[in-house]
Amino acid sequence: MGDDELNEIRRRRMAQLQQQAGDQQGMQEELERQQRQKSQIQMILMQILEPDARERLNTIKLTKPDFAGSVEQQLIQLAQSGRLQKKITDAQFKELLRQLAPAKRDYSITRK
Repeated sequence: MGDDELNEIRRRRMAQLQQQAGDQQGMQEELERQQRQKSQIQMILMQILEPDARERLNTIKLTKPDFAGSVEQQLIQLAQSGRLQKKITDAQFKELLRQLAPAKRDYSITRK
């Protein structure tokens, strides 16, 4: 191996390491952005939901994260549009969930 080949290998390896460092920094920035976004959502929900309703939403998050995410987005949109005058109670939140929940199909099986 000549000095030119060795220098080329070193240069490629250094470029690869710099690329990996840049990727890691980008991932770290993305994680920080997601954390900030989550904390902002939590702050808004604390302002618009009473504790019981917030607890119910957290329980729904454990079982149906996608549905809970869409409910959160709709609540935030209501708050930002000014359509909420006061905090949502647990009873109001239950009614909202009934309206937003997808319709269940009822099956009946008859045996002969």
